[in-house]
Amino acid sequence: MDCRLLRLRPAERFRCRTLCLGAARRQGRAPDMIEVRNRLREIVGASTNWSDHQQAMAERVSLSSMLAKSQNDLPPKRMKDSYLEVHLPLGSELQLREKYLTFHNTVRFGRILEDLDSLAVLISYSHTFNAALKRSPLSIVTALVDKIDMRHHVIYPDCDVKFTGHVTWVGKTSIEAKMHMSQYRDGAYAPVLDATFVMVARDPENKRAAFVNPLRPEGPEEDKLFQEGEANKLRRVELSTASLLKVAPADEERKIVHSLFLNTLDTKTVSFRSRVLPPNSVWMEDAKLKGLEICHPQERNIFNRIFGGFLMRKAYELGWANACSYGGCRPSLVAVDDILFQKPVEIGSLLLLSSQVCYSEGKYIQVRVHSEVFDPLTRQHKTTNVFHFTFMSDRDVPNIIPKTYGESMLYLDGKRHFNQTVGH
Repeated sequence: MDCRLLRLRPAERFRCRTLCLGAARRQGRAPDMIEVRNRLREIVGASTNWSDHQQAMAERVSLSSMLAKSQNDLPPKRMKDSYLEVHLPLGSELQLREKYLTFHNTVRFGRILEDLDSLAVLISYSHTFNAALKRSPLSIVTALVDKIDMRHHVIYPDCDVKFTGHVTWVGKTSIEAKMHMSQYRDGAYAPVLDATFVMVARDPENKRAAFVNPLRPEGPEEDKLFQEGEANKLRRVELSTASLLKVAPADEERKIVHSLFLNTLDTKTVSFRSRVLPPNSVWMEDAKLKGLEICHPQERNIFNRIFGGFLMRKAYELGWANACSYGGCRPSLVAVDDILFQKPVEIGSLLLLSSQVCYSEGKYIQVRVHSEVFDPLTRQHKTTNVFHFTFMSDRDVPNIIPKTYGESMLYLDGKRHFNQTVGH
């Protein structure tokens, strides 16, 4: 270890060790997110070897005694305690660039989602870091991708990328992490995206909630970030309460559904069952794309479940392919919104992904991807994730038209997410 690190306090040493990607480059090590993921394995005692990893996870059960009995037992942390900066040298590392490259010489955004997910976990562990403990007793996992806003729609494959982020809000057992991605071009770093992830802390077996350190904002700027986190939490509660799976559509939304129905009636038969597709439109049932993934150990996270970033990458790529097919061109991503992680995906699962264009307006395409695990022995399906992506085409796209009541609810849900994202 660099002797200068020894003069730092343990928390500063931890942060510096995590961030020395520039040093990693000079020492001939891969300077991508490998440093982040190696540090995560250190924190929980995970192994890159499958059999050793299983043993390490079994041994984590003994760490339960190290958990705090209440949040008051944990020292408050500052936002700067969790600040991280990570570099992705796409400009200079050709081998690394190949991992992120698409056929059309752009960056695979699914890979960026994987990196953001790993970074959010490490930011959360930085917030809860305890120098007295060799391994963290906490299992910190992604609960929700609240929002990812694209500030620039092109990510260049031959320019260095920088990720920064820190904790901005904390509940009793949950953590909000905000991250920013920028890219070096024309002599300066320019913003690419802003992301907000919500993480949850659980016990070493990842079964029950566990307390995390409270957050102590310093100054008006940090107070504002913390209040935004509180507002985000309230907004999520309100959206959950108003979910179309729980309550009927609002009056204005019911009128939209009825109008769609009237516009598709066959004027010759005037029958409830006879429907006609309006011009420049596509039936919702014809705007689907499905996929299957067999979940191998290679895609595991540090807790022996399937890595959330892998799930996001696969869902994004399927959603993008569906939007591409629907719009007839290569769409650009506008936003990722409200990705909910309902259940962990176990290694060995059959993962079924179903992508549906559920709303369109002008050049915009709203895509919903539903993922579920299927047990071929019991024939049971269990929803694990729901993903929402907003894409933009380079031309106006057809109108998506629902036929059934269920499709109408998908349409309204898609419209809600679109309005929330685009700001109508």
